Amino acid sequence: MTQTGNLLLLFFLLCAVGVFAGAITSDRKNPLFLSIFAVAASSILLWMGGAVLISGRPFAAHLWTIVPFGRLTIEIDRLSSLFLCITGLVFLPVSIFSAGFLKRYLDRYSLRTFSVFYHLLFASIVLTLVAGDIFLFFIGWEAMSVLCYFLVNFQHEQEKNTRAGLITLLMSEAGTLAALLAFLVIAGATSGMTFAALRSGGGSLGATACWAVFLLSFFGFGVKAGLVPVNNWVHRAYPAAPANISALFVTASNLGLYGMLRINCDILPITDTNKGLIVLIIGTLSALAGILYATPENDMKKMLAHSTVENTGITTAGFGAGLVFFSTGHSELAGIAFIAALYHMTNHSVYKSLLFLGAGTVDYRTGSRDMDRMGGLIRRMPWTALFFLVGALSIAALPPFNGFVSEWLTLQALLQCAVLSSRAVKIVFALCGAGLALTAALAVTCFAKAFAMNFLGKARSKAAETVHEARQSMTIPMGILAVSCCLLGILPPYVIPVMDQVARPYVHGSAMDQLVPPFFTVGKGNVRFPKAFVSDFHNLGAQVGRSVLPGRGLVIMHRGGKRSPVVFAMSPSYTVVVLILLLGGGFLSVRLFTRRRRLERRPAWSGGVRRLLPEMTYSATGFSNPVRVIFSGIFRPMPVHNARETIHRHFLSAIKKEQKEPHLLDRLFGRPVILGGRYLANRFGRMHSGRVNAYAAYVLAALLVVLLIQRLL
Repeated sequence: MTQTGNLLLLFFLLCAVGVFAGAITSDRKNPLFLSIFAVAASSILLWMGGAVLISGRPFAAHLWTIVPFGRLTIEIDRLSSLFLCITGLVFLPVSIFSAGFLKRYLDRYSLRTFSVFYHLLFASIVLTLVAGDIFLFFIGWEAMSVLCYFLVNFQHEQEKNTRAGLITLLMSEAGTLAALLAFLVIAGATSGMTFAALRSGGGSLGATACWAVFLLSFFGFGVKAGLVPVNNWVHRAYPAAPANISALFVTASNLGLYGMLRINCDILPITDTNKGLIVLIIGTLSALAGILYATPENDMKKMLAHSTVENTGITTAGFGAGLVFFSTGHSELAGIAFIAALYHMTNHSVYKSLLFLGAGTVDYRTGSRDMDRMGGLIRRMPWTALFFLVGALSIAALPPFNGFVSEWLTLQALLQCAVLSSRAVKIVFALCGAGLALTAALAVTCFAKAFAMNFLGKARSKAAETVHEARQSMTIPMGILAVSCCLLGILPPYVIPVMDQVARPYVHGSAMDQLVPPFFTVGKGNVRFPKAFVSDFHNLGAQVGRSVLPGRGLVIMHRGGKRSPVVFAMSPSYTVVVLILLLGGGFLSVRLFTRRRRLERRPAWSGGVRRLLPEMTYSATGFSNPVRVIFSGIFRPMPVHNARETIHRHFLSAIKKEQKEPHLLDRLFGRPVILGGRYLANRFGRMHSGRVNAYAAYVLAALLVVLLIQRLL
C-alpha cells in the first residue's frame, strides 16, 4: 500500500479510536480525549491531502465487492484533496477549541454521545470525499446528514432546536434523493457504478437526460450548500448547534459544492451556456439574499448562518461564470473564475470558522448572543476581540486579508464578459456583477456592526460588564485561524498555482501565465507577454525583490484580450508593506508632534450630559435599521401590537410593539406548501365517512386506476 493509503487507513483508525474512547470515557475527561484524537486525525488528513494536492499523484484503491452494487472504490485526486485539506484545516483548531468549550455542557448533556458523533461526522465527511463509486459516496453522505441532525439536536431540551434538527433532516433527505437520482440517470447509461465508469459512459446521454442530471444534482447538492431557494434550513440549524459544530458545518456545506463539481465538471462536464447562466444567477441571488438577512440580524450565530448562504453564493457564482466561459471556448478565463471560486471557498471555510468560534466564546462568557446586550468587550476580552476583528475584516473583503483576494478575482472574472458574443449573456453578467458588488458593500456594513456592537462602546448589560477572557484552549485555535486568514490574503501568488492545478482538468487549460504574470521569467524565453508590456510594470516596481523572492513575484495581474484589453493588477503582499509604513509613519509623527506638548486627559464631552449611559449609545438594531427600512419590500415585516390596560382600554400604561419578519423563502415556498397540504388533508379527511360501501368504492376505484395505468404503459 502507498503512503497515501497508509495515511488514509491511519486516519480512519484514529477516528475509530476516538469513537471508542468517547464512549468509555467520563464526561469530564471526554473533551480532552476528543481534542487529542481529533487533532491527530486532522494532522494526518492535512498531511495526506497536502501530499496529493502538491504532487498531483492521484490515489486509487479497490475494496471488497458488494452484490449488486459492484466493487467499492476509493479515489483521491486534486479536487478531493483540496476539500480534504480544507476539512483538516478547520477540524484541527475546532478540536482544540472543543477541549475548553464543551465544559459548558457538563452535567447538562451527554458529552460521551457528543464525542462519538463528533468523530463519526469527521469520518463520514472524509469518506464522502474519498469515495470513488456511488454506493460508498452515499453511505458517507447519508451518515454525514444523519449525524448533522443529531448534532443540531444536541441541546434537545429546547424545542426550537428539535424543530431545527427535524427541518434540517427533512431538507437534507430531499436533497439526497435528488442527487441520487442524478447519479442513477448517468449509471443507467453505463456498465458500472464507479465514477470511472460514469465518466466513460456519461457522454452517451441525450440532451434531456443531461438537463435532468444537471437540475437534480445542482438543486439536490444545493440543499447542503445552502443555495436559494433550498436554504431555509440554514438559519435554523447553525444557531441551534453548539458553536464548535456550527464551525464544522461549514465543511459539511462544502460537500454540496463538491458534489456539484464532481458531477457537472468531472463525470458529466457542462458544455451548455444556459446551465452555466443558471448557476451564475442562483449563486448571485443566494449571495444577495444571504447578506440582506444577515445585516439586520442581532443574533450573532443567525447572522453568521445567513452570511454562510452569502459566501456559498459568491463561490457558486464564480463556478457559474467559469462554466459559461468554458462553454464558449474561453478556457483561460474559465480557469480564472474557477480559481476565484475555489479560493473563496477556502477563505470562507477559514474565516467563517473563526467567526463562529468567536461568537461561541462570547456566548460562553456572557450567556447571550444578542448584540444589543453586548458592547465594550474589547476591554475584558482583548484576544477574542483581536481575532474576531481579523475574521470580520476578512469576510468584509478588506485588504490585505484573504476575503479581498477571492472576491476581487471573482468580480474581475465577471468583468471579462466583454469577450462573449451574446448580448443577453453580457447583460446577465453585468447584473450579476452589480449584485455581487452590492453584496460586498452590505457585507462591510454587516460586519462593521458585528464587531462594533460587540466589542466597542459601553457595555449594555451586566454580563458584558463583568465578563472575562476565555481560557487559552479557546483563544489559541482562533489565533491559528486568524493567522491562516492573514497568510491566505498576503501570499496569493503561492496559493493561485495550487488552485490552478485543481481547476486545470476541468477547464482544459491553465490560467497561470494569464493571471500571475511571469515578471521574473521574461528573459527565459517566455513570449506570452511582450517585453515592452512587462517593462511598464517593471517601472511600477513589479521587478522589486527579483533576487530574493522565489516564483513569479508578488503581483496578480490579468492583461485581457483584444476584445477586452483591460489590465487589472493588485498585490496584497505589497499592500501590507504600504499599510505598515503608513500606520508606522502616522504613529511616529503623532508621537513626535505631541512629545513636547503637555497633554491633559479629561472626560469626553457628551452633548452636555454628565455621564453617557449605555442606553444612550447606538445599538445593533439602530445601526442596521437603514438597511431594514430600505429593503422592507423584501423583509415584509408583520407588526404585532401588545398593549396592557390600566383603568380603561383607552388608558394604557405601556405599549409593546413587535415585528416578525418571515423569511422570503418561507413566504414564497414554505407557506404555500403548508397551506396546500392542509387543504388536501381537509379534502381527504371528508372521505372518512364511516360507511363500508364508500370504502369498498375507494378500493375499486384505485384498482381501476392501476389497471388503466398498466394498460397505458
